[in-house]
Amino acid sequence: MKYSRIIAGTMTWGSWGKQLSKKEMDALIHHCTSLGITTFDHADIYGAYTTEAHFGNAFKDSGIERESIELISKCGIQYMSDNRNNKVKHYDYSKDYIICSVEASLTNLNTEYLDLLLLHRPSPLMVAEEIAEAVTILKKDGKIKDFGVSNFTSSQMEMIGLRTDIDVNQIEFSLTQHSAMHDGTLDYIKTCGIKPMAWSPLGIVFKEDNEKTRRIHKQLGELMDKYNATEDQLILAWILKHPAGIHPVVGTTNKERLKQAMHATKIELELEDWFLILVAAQGHKVP
Repeated sequence: MKYSRIIAGTMTWGSWGKQLSKKEMDALIHHCTSLGITTFDHADIYGAYTTEAHFGNAFKDSGIERESIELISKCGIQYMSDNRNNKVKHYDYSKDYIICSVEASLTNLNTEYLDLLLLHRPSPLMVAEEIAEAVTILKKDGKIKDFGVSNFTSSQMEMIGLRTDIDVNQIEFSLTQHSAMHDGTLDYIKTCGIKPMAWSPLGIVFKEDNEKTRRIHKQLGELMDKYNATEDQLILAWILKHPAGIHPVVGTTNKERLKQAMHATKIELELEDWFLILVAAQGHKVP
């Protein structure tokens, strides 16, 4: 397996969240790897283009061998911030920009290569041939190992995939946002041998109090003793059971919750329990 079953999302490690110090980042990287979470998910824009460098400084002094972890980064979003002179948030998938963005990420992360480069979001102006040319150059130069996309539909994956291999699609997927199971996205991913990753895997379950989340909490509560698991572990186990082999990207910086997330990989939900949880989320039985 190229990537750890649970992936550490770094979006909130820096100025967009916990503002971890170098020492705290170092400790968190070590904690993740001790649990078997060896894959770290980045994007150039996180922390308004600052989090990669903060992580890279911590990793440089961590003593952890580069070959023992996997680094993911994303490019394409031109974000409005003090660090970029952009008039409007937009997407740029020109060959030169993709290559330049990867080179910046390598410098910031203190690494010679990315294990995986993702196009962050699809652009209506992206040209598949130009993207493929950039990917070919980056792979030839050893700057990326795998290439993928994020938030792409089946038709968008097909358009890009006809020009260059797609290894991963990172999509929003959770108990409260599972449209990818019904709109053909996960079907296409599995058919083509693409690895799915899921951002925001806990969805809105712990963020909102509404009829849907109350149904979910009730159903999960009835299963906690049976599986000796917390609600968030059951939600992750529900995702992990899907035959596409989804890798949840968890955004927490809490060490205990990271440990709990890894324990979810050992939970095997029974078939009917999986559907009980789905029905609770949908509010109606399956057709």
